[in-house]
Amino acid sequence: MVTEPRGAPGGSKPDSDLPPGLYLVATPIGNLGDITLRALETLRAADLIACEDTRTTSVLLAHYGIDRPTTAYHEHNAERARPRLIELLRQGGRVALVSDAGTPLISDPGYKLVAAALEAGIAVTTCPGPSAVIAALSLAGLPTDRFLMVGFLPPRAAARRTTLQSLKAIEATLIVLEAPHRLAESLADMATILGPRPAAVARELTKRFEEVRRAPLDALAAHYREAGAPKGEIVVVIGPPLEAAPALDDAAIDERLGTLLASHRVGEAAAVLAAETGLPRRMLYARALKLAVKAEE
Repeated sequence: MVTEPRGAPGGSKPDSDLPPGLYLVATPIGNLGDITLRALETLRAADLIACEDTRTTSVLLAHYGIDRPTTAYHEHNAERARPRLIELLRQGGRVALVSDAGTPLISDPGYKLVAAALEAGIAVTTCPGPSAVIAALSLAGLPTDRFLMVGFLPPRAAARRTTLQSLKAIEATLIVLEAPHRLAESLADMATILGPRPAAVARELTKRFEEVRRAPLDALAAHYREAGAPKGEIVVVIGPPLEAAPALDDAAIDERLGTLLASHRVGEAAAVLAAETGLPRRMLYARALKLAVKAEE
Protein backbone atom coordinates (compact mmCIF):
# COMPACT_ATOMS: atom_id res chain seq x y z
CA MET A 1 0.00 0.00 0.00
CA VAL A 2 1.43 3.38 -1.03
CA THR A 3 1.66 5.89 1.78
CA GLU A 4 -0.68 8.78 1.14
CA PRO A 5 0.70 12.33 1.16
CA ARG A 6 0.84 14.01 4.54
CA GLY A 7 0.95 17.72 5.30
CA ALA A 8 -0.91 20.72 3.97
CA PRO A 9 -4.61 19.95 3.39
CA GLY A 10 -5.36 19.26 -0.26
CA GLY A 11 -1.72 19.74 -1.24
CA SER A 12 -2.41 23.36 -2.23
CA LYS A 13 0.48 25.02 -4.04
CA PRO A 14 2.38 27.78 -2.24
CA ASP A 15 3.29 30.97 -4.05
CA SER A 16 6.57 30.21 -5.83
CA ASP A 17 8.45 30.63 -9.07
CA LEU A 18 9.79 27.07 -8.85
CA PRO A 19 9.36 25.48 -12.30
CA PRO A 20 7.71 22.06 -12.65
CA GLY A 21 9.96 19.04 -12.41
CA LEU A 22 11.76 16.58 -10.17
CA TYR A 23 14.19 18.06 -7.62
CA LEU A 24 16.88 15.96 -5.96
CA VAL A 25 17.40 17.64 -2.61
CA ALA A 26 20.38 16.78 -0.41
CA THR A 27 19.62 16.87 3.31
CA PRO A 28 21.90 16.92 6.38
CA ILE A 29 23.72 13.72 7.36
CA GLY A 30 23.69 14.77 11.02
CA ASN A 31 23.99 18.46 11.76
CA LEU A 32 20.73 20.12 10.67
CA GLY A 33 22.61 23.35 9.98
CA ASP A 34 24.25 21.80 6.93
CA ILE A 35 21.22 22.17 4.66
CA THR A 36 21.50 24.79 1.91
CA LEU A 37 19.28 27.84 1.47
CA ARG A 38 18.29 26.59 -1.98
CA ALA A 39 17.28 23.22 -0.57
CA LEU A 40 15.00 24.92 1.97
CA GLU A 41 13.43 27.10 -0.73
CA THR A 42 12.80 24.04 -2.89
CA LEU A 43 11.22 22.05 -0.07
CA ARG A 44 8.95 24.98 0.81
CA ALA A 45 7.81 25.28 -2.82
CA ALA A 46 7.36 21.60 -3.65
CA ASP A 47 3.89 20.21 -4.28
CA LEU A 48 5.02 16.92 -2.77
CA ILE A 49 8.14 15.70 -0.94
CA ALA A 50 9.01 12.05 -1.63
CA CYS A 51 10.89 10.67 1.37
CA GLU A 52 12.82 7.52 2.18
CA ASP A 53 11.06 7.68 5.58
CA THR A 54 8.42 10.36 6.19
CA ARG A 55 9.05 10.23 9.94
CA THR A 56 12.73 11.06 9.53
CA THR A 57 12.06 13.87 7.06
CA SER A 58 9.33 15.31 9.28
CA VAL A 59 11.97 16.14 11.90
CA LEU A 60 13.89 18.25 9.38
CA LEU A 61 10.75 19.91 8.02
CA ALA A 62 9.50 20.76 11.51
CA HIS A 63 12.88 22.21 12.46
CA TYR A 64 12.65 24.68 9.59
CA GLY A 65 8.90 25.27 9.81
CA ILE A 66 8.11 23.67 6.45
CA ASP A 67 4.57 22.33 6.04
CA ARG A 68 4.34 20.50 2.74
CA PRO A 69 2.75 17.13 1.85
CA THR A 70 5.08 14.12 2.07
CA THR A 71 4.89 10.58 0.76
CA ALA A 72 7.05 7.51 1.20
CA TYR A 73 9.36 6.43 -1.62
CA HIS A 74 11.82 3.67 -0.70
CA GLU A 75 13.10 0.31 -1.91
CA HIS A 76 10.07 -1.58 -0.64
CA ASN A 77 7.37 0.52 -2.35
CA ALA A 78 9.26 2.13 -5.23
CA GLU A 79 7.72 0.00 -7.97
CA ARG A 80 4.20 0.93 -6.83
CA ALA A 81 4.89 4.55 -5.90
CA ARG A 82 6.91 5.55 -8.98
CA PRO A 83 4.02 5.65 -11.51
CA ARG A 84 2.02 7.96 -9.25
CA LEU A 85 4.96 10.34 -8.88
CA ILE A 86 5.60 10.33 -12.62
CA GLU A 87 1.93 11.11 -13.30
CA LEU A 88 2.07 14.07 -10.91
CA LEU A 89 5.18 15.31 -12.70
CA ARG A 90 3.52 14.86 -16.12
CA GLN A 91 0.73 17.14 -14.90
CA GLY A 92 3.21 19.90 -14.11
CA GLY A 93 3.84 19.04 -10.49
CA ARG A 94 6.95 19.88 -8.52
CA VAL A 95 8.30 16.89 -6.60
CA ALA A 96 11.27 17.04 -4.22
CA LEU A 97 13.04 13.73 -3.63
CA VAL A 98 14.98 13.35 -0.37
CA SER A 99 16.70 10.46 1.39
CA ASP A 100 16.89 10.01 5.15
CA ALA A 101 20.25 11.77 5.12
CA GLY A 102 22.62 13.06 2.47
CA THR A 103 22.29 13.10 -1.30
CA PRO A 104 19.46 11.12 -2.96
CA LEU A 105 20.38 8.21 -5.25
CA ILE A 106 23.36 7.17 -3.09
CA SER A 107 22.32 3.74 -1.76
CA ASP A 108 18.60 4.31 -2.39
CA PRO A 109 16.22 3.60 -5.33
CA GLY A 110 16.06 7.21 -6.48
CA TYR A 111 17.95 6.60 -9.71
CA LYS A 112 15.00 4.60 -11.09
CA LEU A 113 12.70 7.57 -10.51
CA VAL A 114 15.20 9.86 -12.23
CA ALA A 115 15.47 7.49 -15.19
CA ALA A 116 11.68 7.28 -15.50
CA ALA A 117 11.35 11.06 -15.31
CA LEU A 118 13.98 11.62 -17.99
CA GLU A 119 12.34 9.03 -20.24
CA ALA A 120 9.05 10.90 -19.84
CA GLY A 121 10.69 14.20 -20.82
CA ILE A 122 10.41 15.66 -17.31
CA ALA A 123 12.99 18.17 -16.10
CA VAL A 124 15.29 16.89 -13.35
CA THR A 125 17.27 19.30 -11.18
CA THR A 126 19.67 18.76 -8.31
CA CYS A 127 20.02 20.81 -5.13
CA PRO A 128 23.46 19.52 -4.10
CA GLY A 129 24.67 19.38 -0.56
CA PRO A 130 25.74 16.93 2.17
CA SER A 131 27.01 13.44 1.35
CA ALA A 132 28.54 11.01 3.84
CA VAL A 133 30.63 9.54 1.02
CA ILE A 134 32.28 12.85 0.11
CA ALA A 135 32.56 13.93 3.75
CA ALA A 136 34.43 10.75 4.67
CA LEU A 137 36.66 10.97 1.58
CA SER A 138 37.61 14.56 2.39
CA LEU A 139 38.54 13.65 5.99
CA ALA A 140 40.41 10.40 5.30
CA GLY A 141 43.68 11.96 4.14
CA LEU A 142 43.81 9.59 1.16
CA PRO A 143 44.00 10.28 -2.61
CA THR A 144 40.85 11.95 -3.92
CA ASP A 145 41.66 12.26 -7.62
CA ARG A 146 40.07 8.87 -8.40
CA PHE A 147 37.66 7.00 -6.16
CA LEU A 148 35.02 4.29 -6.32
CA MET A 149 31.88 4.24 -4.20
CA VAL A 150 31.44 0.52 -3.44
CA GLY A 151 28.42 0.75 -1.13
CA PHE A 152 27.70 -2.07 1.30
CA LEU A 153 29.71 -5.27 0.94
CA PRO A 154 27.81 -8.59 1.06
CA PRO A 155 27.04 -9.60 4.66
CA ARG A 156 28.18 -13.21 4.21
CA ALA A 157 31.92 -13.77 4.48
CA ALA A 158 32.40 -15.84 1.30
CA ALA A 159 30.53 -13.35 -0.91
CA ARG A 160 32.27 -10.43 0.76
CA ARG A 161 35.71 -11.89 0.05
CA THR A 162 34.77 -12.57 -3.56
CA THR A 163 33.69 -8.94 -3.95
CA LEU A 164 36.90 -7.69 -2.38
CA GLN A 165 38.93 -9.85 -4.77
CA SER A 166 37.16 -8.14 -7.68
CA LEU A 167 38.14 -4.73 -6.24
CA LYS A 168 41.76 -5.60 -5.46
CA ALA A 169 43.33 -4.36 -8.69
CA ILE A 170 41.29 -1.15 -9.06
CA GLU A 171 43.63 1.85 -9.08
CA ALA A 172 41.43 4.09 -6.97
CA THR A 173 40.48 4.95 -3.42
CA LEU A 174 37.59 2.71 -2.34
CA ILE A 175 34.66 3.92 -0.25
CA VAL A 176 32.69 1.24 1.59
CA LEU A 177 29.60 1.49 3.79
CA GLU A 178 29.40 -1.01 6.65
CA ALA A 179 27.15 -1.94 9.54
CA PRO A 180 28.75 -1.51 13.01
CA HIS A 181 28.25 -5.16 14.03
CA ARG A 182 30.10 -6.38 10.90
CA LEU A 183 32.90 -3.80 10.93
CA ALA A 184 35.68 -5.82 12.59
CA GLU A 185 35.02 -8.93 10.46
CA SER A 186 34.78 -6.87 7.29
CA LEU A 187 38.01 -4.97 8.03
CA ALA A 188 39.80 -8.28 8.65
CA ASP A 189 38.70 -9.53 5.21
CA MET A 190 39.80 -6.23 3.65
CA ALA A 191 43.23 -6.55 5.28
CA THR A 192 43.59 -10.16 4.18
CA ILE A 193 42.66 -9.55 0.55
CA LEU A 194 43.71 -5.94 -0.09
CA GLY A 195 46.77 -5.95 2.15
CA PRO A 196 47.78 -3.30 4.73
CA ARG A 197 46.59 -0.33 2.72
CA PRO A 198 46.17 2.97 4.52
CA ALA A 199 42.53 3.46 5.43
CA ALA A 200 40.12 5.45 7.58
CA VAL A 201 36.98 4.51 9.47
CA ALA A 202 34.62 7.49 9.74
CA ARG A 203 31.50 7.45 11.90
CA GLU A 204 28.88 9.87 13.21
CA LEU A 205 29.96 12.44 10.61
CA THR A 206 28.92 16.05 11.40
CA LYS A 207 27.43 14.88 14.71
CA ARG A 208 28.61 15.55 18.25
CA PHE A 209 30.68 12.37 18.52
CA GLU A 210 32.20 12.46 15.03
CA GLU A 211 35.27 10.23 14.81
CA VAL A 212 37.74 9.40 12.06
CA ARG A 213 40.30 6.69 12.87
CA ARG A 214 43.18 6.45 10.36
CA ALA A 215 45.52 3.45 10.18
CA PRO A 216 46.45 0.53 7.90
CA LEU A 217 43.62 -1.94 7.36
CA ASP A 218 45.22 -4.65 9.50
CA ALA A 219 45.64 -2.25 12.42
CA LEU A 220 42.03 -1.05 12.10
CA ALA A 221 40.82 -4.65 12.05
CA ALA A 222 42.77 -5.40 15.22
CA HIS A 223 41.44 -2.27 16.94
CA TYR A 224 37.77 -2.98 16.29
CA ARG A 225 38.19 -6.65 17.10
CA GLU A 226 39.35 -5.60 20.58
CA ALA A 227 37.15 -2.51 21.02
CA GLY A 228 33.93 -4.07 19.76
CA ALA A 229 31.29 -2.64 17.47
CA PRO A 230 31.19 1.17 17.42
CA LYS A 231 27.99 3.19 17.39
CA GLY A 232 26.64 5.15 14.44
CA GLU A 233 26.79 4.89 10.67
CA ILE A 234 30.14 3.76 9.27
CA VAL A 235 32.07 4.77 6.15
CA VAL A 236 35.37 3.02 5.42
CA VAL A 237 37.79 4.76 3.03
CA ILE A 238 40.60 2.59 1.65
CA GLY A 239 43.66 3.85 -0.20
CA PRO A 240 44.53 2.58 -3.69
CA PRO A 241 46.81 -0.44 -4.20
CA LEU A 242 50.28 -0.12 -2.71
CA GLU A 243 53.35 -0.27 -4.87
CA ALA A 244 54.83 -3.74 -5.10
CA ALA A 245 57.02 -4.47 -2.10
CA PRO A 246 60.63 -5.50 -2.69
CA ALA A 247 61.41 -9.19 -2.34
CA LEU A 248 61.95 -10.28 1.28
CA ASP A 249 64.67 -12.61 2.50
CA ASP A 250 63.98 -15.17 5.22
CA ALA A 251 64.99 -12.83 8.03
CA ALA A 252 62.73 -10.05 6.75
CA ILE A 253 59.83 -12.46 6.36
CA ASP A 254 60.22 -13.66 9.95
CA GLU A 255 60.50 -10.08 11.19
CA ARG A 256 57.30 -9.03 9.44
CA LEU A 257 55.48 -12.15 10.62
CA GLY A 258 56.61 -11.44 14.16
CA THR A 259 55.14 -7.95 13.96
CA LEU A 260 51.86 -9.26 12.57
CA LEU A 261 51.62 -11.98 15.23
CA ALA A 262 51.52 -9.29 17.91
CA SER A 263 47.99 -8.42 16.79
CA HIS A 264 46.86 -11.30 14.55
CA ARG A 265 46.26 -15.00 14.82
CA VAL A 266 48.67 -17.28 12.95
CA GLY A 267 46.40 -17.76 9.93
CA GLU A 268 45.56 -14.06 9.73
CA ALA A 269 49.23 -13.05 9.91
CA ALA A 270 50.07 -15.43 7.07
CA ALA A 271 47.15 -14.18 4.98
CA VAL A 272 48.10 -10.52 5.45
CA LEU A 273 51.72 -11.12 4.45
CA ALA A 274 50.61 -13.25 1.50
CA ALA A 275 48.47 -10.32 0.30
CA GLU A 276 51.39 -7.93 0.79
CA THR A 277 54.04 -9.99 -0.98
CA GLY A 278 52.33 -12.58 -3.17
CA LEU A 279 54.28 -15.32 -1.35
CA PRO A 280 52.52 -18.68 -0.86
CA ARG A 281 50.15 -18.54 2.10
CA ARG A 282 50.86 -22.15 3.09
CA MET A 283 54.59 -21.45 3.38
CA LEU A 284 53.97 -18.29 5.40
CA TYR A 285 51.54 -20.13 7.68
CA ALA A 286 54.19 -22.75 8.48
CA ARG A 287 56.75 -20.03 9.30
CA ALA A 288 54.24 -18.06 11.38
CA LEU A 289 53.24 -21.19 13.32
CA LYS A 290 56.87 -21.95 14.03
CA LEU A 291 57.43 -18.40 15.30
CA ALA A 292 54.30 -18.52 17.46
CA VAL A 293 55.35 -21.82 19.06
CA LYS A 294 58.85 -20.51 19.67
CA ALA A 295 57.46 -17.37 21.32
CA GLU A 296 55.44 -19.51 23.77
CA GLU A 297 58.47 -21.59 24.85
